[in-house]
Amino acid sequence: MTQKLTPNWVPQSGLQLRLAGVHFDAIRVGGIRGEAALHHLSTLTDGHPGPVVREVNGNRWTYFLLAPGESTEHDWPPGVRRFSRSTRDEYIGVPAPEGNTYPLSWRCGAPEVGEFVDSELLHGVLMAQLTEGVDDEGGHQ
Repeated sequence: MTQKLTPNWVPQSGLQLRLAGVHFDAIRVGGIRGEAALHHLSTLTDGHPGPVVREVNGNRWTYFLLAPGESTEHDWPPGVRRFSRSTRDEYIGVPAPEGNTYPLSWRCGAPEVGEFVDSELLHGVLMAQLTEGVDDEGGHQ
């Protein structure tokens, strides 16, 4: 049985802030929309969407972690926030693989080294979900 190798940016215990764009980029989606996106992404990836962090208080954000630089390759729909080095210094909370990490947790388990959410697949899911019923001028049909 091989042991899962966790990236060095995942803390051993508790949670830590990590500068976006260094080890990963992040795409943040709020509330039920984030959960719906994760559900669809999980379905498309046979339950292995890549690293996804969930915040269980406040706006109940879902953070999809992409390889560094990949978030800038797409125009994300309204309601989505991109965190990368091309913006300003912004930090994302990263929980340990287990233990008390409130209010953050890994939705599908902590990632393995080199594992990220597929940015193209995530972009397609979010475009389908968040732009449905919007015409070319941005108004609702």
